[in-house]
Amino acid sequence: MAKAYWIAFYRSVKNPDALAAYAKLAGPAIQAAGGRFLVRGMPAKVYEAGLNQRTVVTEFESLAKAIAAHDSPGYQEALKVLGDAVDRDMRIVEGVA
Repeated sequence: MAKAYWIAFYRSVKNPDALAAYAKLAGPAIQAAGGRFLVRGMPAKVYEAGLNQRTVVTEFESLAKAIAAHDSPGYQEALKVLGDAVDRDMRIVEGVA
């Protein structure tokens, strides 16, 4: 079974305090759902049309677990706390088996 990944790109942060409050809830909720953070930070270098944006990559054992983590009550509560504090693009992609 192929692993799956959450990939989030933060275009802007409007409210750092709300982002910090989100992180306090989201991190444990993601890890409890089997997520493992692989990348959290700014790019070391960007190429082509790449944007210099904070990027977070989280690995899950399967696509079903990645989706379930996003839809879990704990993560949904974290999203409520985040509100519109950031402008980000989040995708769930399946890895190559």
